[in-house]
Amino acid sequence: MYNVISLRDKKQVKSDGSYVSEGDLLMEEKIMEFVSSLGTGYYLISEEKDNSDFTFDKWDTAIVVDPIDGTENFVSGLKEWGVGVSVYQYGIHVESLIALPELDIYLKSGDTFPSYNSRIYGISSSLSKKDIEDLEVGYEYRIIGCSMYNMYNVITGSYTVFQNPKGVSVWDILPGFNLALENNCNVIVEGKKYNGEFLPPDRKYRFRIEH
Repeated sequence: MYNVISLRDKKQVKSDGSYVSEGDLLMEEKIMEFVSSLGTGYYLISEEKDNSDFTFDKWDTAIVVDPIDGTENFVSGLKEWGVGVSVYQYGIHVESLIALPELDIYLKSGDTFPSYNSRIYGISSSLSKKDIEDLEVGYEYRIIGCSMYNMYNVITGSYTVFQNPKGVSVWDILPGFNLALENNCNVIVEGKKYNGEFLPPDRKYRFRIEH
């Protein structure tokens, strides 16, 4: 934890204009080392690597990881950043984890916790000014900029809804989707009910989670 946080101010701009920090790269390196130690049959799907050669025809188990979700928050000194892990074997979900280390919050498959009744509606930081102007009335809206933090909040009922109408990658969403299903949330992906299936990493997905 200390080594990662100490690297938050060492960053560079990627081709899409977003940041990657040395903390992101260290986390991914350590995760890759761990996955390699498991032996053959395990494939790491992660934000900072090329995932184009993955299929379940070639690999038994996919470990989907976002080493640091909310990098903009992380490099800016905010505590709302997280790590997400989701494990699939032969295309079937096995277990997932959301970790928010600086907030000392962890949620994994099988956990139980209190549930809240909120009117807060979490929205993605990717929304444009026009998108925000068109939002429904009657909600309290929040933009935090960390998918894992937002997912945790809708799963626990601190948000009534979390939505991203622009689309994000699987490492941003699969941990939250599966933990949401385990806790009786309604998950809609690309306009259809989501039931825990594996989503390929070659595209982005629009979604809505209702507590």
